[in-house]
Amino acid sequence: MGANCQSCGMPLNKDPQKGGSEADGTLSTTYCSLCYENGAFLHPDFTVLEMQEHCVTQLKAKGMPGIMAWLFTRGIPKLDRWSQPA
Repeated sequence: MGANCQSCGMPLNKDPQKGGSEADGTLSTTYCSLCYENGAFLHPDFTVLEMQEHCVTQLKAKGMPGIMAWLFTRGIPKLDRWSQPA
């Protein structure tokens, strides 16, 4: 099993960029390019519930059935970004 983004759960091997970018321009092995760029989150103020809703919307827009999109996002609260104290 490959590494997944620790913000949204997307497999990093499915990310067109193969990961987000750190502030120094290096590839992030923790977060995808849809969540993380130049060492910062693209949606820094999202709550975990907002991230789940955002991901469901994006997956449905790509043609995934709603129930499948919902199932794919259930693990988001357990990812590193969301399980760490604020």
